[in-house]
Amino acid sequence: MAPVLEKQHPGSVGAGDNNEDEEGQNLWSSILSEVSTSSGSKLPSGKNILLFGEDGSGKTTLMAKLQGAEHNKKGRGLEYLYLSVHDEDRDDLTRCNVWILDGDLHHKGLLKFAATAKSLADCLAVFVADMSRPWTIMESLQKWASVLRDHVDKLKIPPEETREMEQMMVKAFQEYTEPEDGSPSSPQRRAPPPGEDESIVLPLGENTLTHNLGIPVLIVCTKCDAISVLEKEHDYREEHFDFIQSHIRQFCIKYGAGLIYTSVKEEKNLDLLYKYIVHKLYDFQFNTPASVVEKDAVFIPSGWDNEKKIGILHENLSTVKPEDTFGDFITKPPVRKLVHDKEICAEDEQVFLMKQQSLLAKQPATPTRGATESPGRTASGSPRPAGRAGQPTVTSSSPMSAVKKPDPNMKAGAANEGVLANFFNSLLSKKTGSPGSPGVGAVGAEVQGSVKKTEAGFD
Repeated sequence: MAPVLEKQHPGSVGAGDNNEDEEGQNLWSSILSEVSTSSGSKLPSGKNILLFGEDGSGKTTLMAKLQGAEHNKKGRGLEYLYLSVHDEDRDDLTRCNVWILDGDLHHKGLLKFAATAKSLADCLAVFVADMSRPWTIMESLQKWASVLRDHVDKLKIPPEETREMEQMMVKAFQEYTEPEDGSPSSPQRRAPPPGEDESIVLPLGENTLTHNLGIPVLIVCTKCDAISVLEKEHDYREEHFDFIQSHIRQFCIKYGAGLIYTSVKEEKNLDLLYKYIVHKLYDFQFNTPASVVEKDAVFIPSGWDNEKKIGILHENLSTVKPEDTFGDFITKPPVRKLVHDKEICAEDEQVFLMKQQSLLAKQPATPTRGATESPGRTASGSPRPAGRAGQPTVTSSSPMSAVKKPDPNMKAGAANEGVLANFFNSLLSKKTGSPGSPGVGAVGAEVQGSVKKTEAGFD
């Protein structure tokens, strides 16, 4: 009996090992199958963002901020950036190409390097509108939309592919649903496949997707922090901003586009913009509802808006009608030109004052002042004869009388030479006098003789 039991025991153990091996193989096969399926659903690497807008509207600054880099220089022609996209569920990382077209229409031909017939289906078009210059918004949007439309028409995509791309945009617009209230899930969790959750599809409105480009479109209003500046400096009211928003939303409905107001300066809605971009390009789940309460932080996803919702804005319009031309109500203020003229006047005035100051500083002293002072110094500079003669008033009067009365027709240089000649002549006459009083006695005798003659004449 013992050998039989011994034979049965290893046999039973061998059967258990086979079962464990089968379970192990099944486990490894399930792991490998899961890895293979996840590897097949990795993030695509050929997605592109086509960015359009005027010069100075903040295109490069906006994308550099989303990229996490500091914007220092602006490119010309066709600029290239990229966004890093991370799938947290599968720990996958990829790059999203960003092509920024220059604001000059001369460079529109460079779009052929950014959007080709093969890559167009993987593109997202972003039109940038500058809120600091609202009078340029509608003209800019229409211009760049026509540029993109012309480029798509030149790609010569087969009609069946074009029709399929347009139907996908219509379906995405119709299948939009409001996010459910509750705890928001991760914004980068994959959305469920379209076939799993069938919902009722509503027909499109009369003006909805009339300009279908076949690719998703997003309108980004930059520099929305300038709204407060428009209110203070240009007397913009709520009516102006409702009118602007109404026209932008009507444009968005025609192209099936989303709308978001941003501000790099205040870092407003930048995270929301990034999440919405990866949602449209990589089908990440997106749970942020539309927001139209704050005038500087509007967000309207594609598929949410319609004519009735836009009509709510029209209720606040009092001095303008909704169908009025955009440029007739939102006009460019002339304040900038007046400020420029004032600056020119101020500069001219300063230049004029500086010229006058330099002229006053360069004026020399008058020559007559030196001519009148030099004879006085010459007369007073010879005190020796007056001190020895004892009659300073009489002796000093005769040379001074000759000095103080120069010929008025004589020039200043000639008058000075005459004074010097008289002075040296007086010195020579002093040397020719007696040794005791050289020249003084003769001069005194002459003076006394002239005094006696005058007295005799009076007698």
